[in-house]
Amino acid sequence: MTLPVIGAALCVEDLPKFRDWLIEKDRDLEIQSFVSPDMLAKGDWHGLVETARNTLDGYKGRMGIHGPFWGLSLSNPDPDMRAIVTKRMMQGLDVAEAVGARYMVIHSPYTTWDWHNLDLHMGARGRVIDLVHDCLSDVVKRAENMGLTLMLENIEDIDPEDRKILARSFDSDAIRLSVDTGHAHYAHGSTGARPADVFIRSAGEMLGHVHLQDADGFADRHWAIGEGTIRWHEVFRALSQIEADPYLILELRSVEGIMPSMSWLEREGLGQ
Repeated sequence: MTLPVIGAALCVEDLPKFRDWLIEKDRDLEIQSFVSPDMLAKGDWHGLVETARNTLDGYKGRMGIHGPFWGLSLSNPDPDMRAIVTKRMMQGLDVAEAVGARYMVIHSPYTTWDWHNLDLHMGARGRVIDLVHDCLSDVVKRAENMGLTLMLENIEDIDPEDRKILARSFDSDAIRLSVDTGHAHYAHGSTGARPADVFIRSAGEMLGHVHLQDADGFADRHWAIGEGTIRWHEVFRALSQIEADPYLILELRSVEGIMPSMSWLEREGLGQ
């Protein structure tokens, strides 16, 4: 059995240190330097893009970026606020286009409050979907034209099916699901969500991207693989059982955890 090749989320300043490791197997890469609201508002990201492109000269792997997310709810009920969210998403696509990204990670609108309250209000579930469409329809169309995929990542999600229904409602190949294992494990331990492997199985053929990070079920730890309590053998078993070829990205609190994570995965026969 061929083990999956694991990539990593890195900031531009980390790229020189990991350049050879990335190129060695053309590993998946996610650049996370472009999420700052100040940077997007001021438009001063061009220098970072140039640095990234120069550093990655010769890299032929699958590369994407993490899109803007701080304070940006895709289902904000205020139309003026939604317009700002749309603007920030478009600015994220500007960056993605400039750096040559194939995907952009965006955050799920579903909250813990939603899980406990949406079904108590007539039409509330449909309202969330309508608001997200109002916010993202033009973004999705532009992503289609770019050949880029938006990866909708679980954050507070308790039921992974809600996010899947939302993604499918766009009827577009330009939006797929992302599963963050640490977010899923936090929600499993703290709010009664399904475990991480169920999030992956729920995504099924819609799964386009995975953030691999370990956690304890209490918080969003971003620990190295093997430091927390996620059942990694079941996570990778789930990945092997679905019809998808997702980007597999280590997203850790410190880049110093990348090599220990790889050692753990290789020792357990889960990834290379």
